[in-house]
Amino acid sequence: MSTSLLRRPWIWSFAAAALVFITTVVFTGGASTLGLAQAAFTFAAFSILVGLGQMLVITLGPGNIDLSVPATMTLAGTVALKVMNVENGMIAIGFLVAIVIGIAIGLGNYALIKLLRIPPIIATLSMSFIIQSTAIWTNRGLRIKPPSGLAEFTTGSTAGLPNVAIVALILSLLVWFVLNRTVYGRWISAIGQSLQAARMAGIPVDGTRLITYVLCALLAAICGYLLASFSGGAALNMGSEYLLMSIAVVVIGGTAVAGGNSNVPGIWGASLFMFLVVSMLNTYGFGAGIRLILTGLIIIAVIMLPGARALGKR
Repeated sequence: MSTSLLRRPWIWSFAAAALVFITTVVFTGGASTLGLAQAAFTFAAFSILVGLGQMLVITLGPGNIDLSVPATMTLAGTVALKVMNVENGMIAIGFLVAIVIGIAIGLGNYALIKLLRIPPIIATLSMSFIIQSTAIWTNRGLRIKPPSGLAEFTTGSTAGLPNVAIVALILSLLVWFVLNRTVYGRWISAIGQSLQAARMAGIPVDGTRLITYVLCALLAAICGYLLASFSGGAALNMGSEYLLMSIAVVVIGGTAVAGGNSNVPGIWGASLFMFLVVSMLNTYGFGAGIRLILTGLIIIAVIMLPGARALGKR
């Protein structure tokens, strides 16, 4: 059974996260164990949300990627907070606004890809400039605070687990169910494995890809809504670090870059790992440049480990 477990791609991201967690705890004498665990689940939750959406798009096959994720987060968070205007009675309305923004951006992304025949990487990058400009025009330098009820929810915990992590868990279960228990999920995998074969099999390729890009933008919008509330206000650069992060957690988590195979559990392990690496390097007092170099080397090592083991067994 242990051999079967080791063959699962997601196990390596969890193993790496556990190793970094133990190392950090040992270095600090165990004084920050609980606080580090809560912080890890809190901040990893945001990476998980955007990672889930990026995973869906990447599963569609080579060339599929959404570079508009950071701008989508910023616009959704900015507009939602502005609509809520610090009023608890507007929390639901603000959430619906974020949802609508996510759906609209997803539709816009795929419209550029399909109607104008622009490669996804170019289409979503172009869309990100439009979205970010809209966010700048909407924000106008103001930092509107979230309603007190929403701020308490995003920064609070239930039964010791951060609320944002609970939201990420619920959405992760939904995405897992969709991918593994629905026809749509089988369509995504089929398209990622062979686009031509999927068309010949009668799979609605365009409709499936459209829904996937919408779901990616939708998850990014929800993440932006929660992150802006958690941070005490929306900032114009709030989503910048999640561009590479959303891709890194997908790759480290074991999702096939070539498409056709997704991995929801791996997103969790990779997101926890990424946060804990930065936390550990901060604990050791490394500068920003050294942290980036070491983080990159560790990511490469984690990605190569399963392949090295498989090669050694031949």
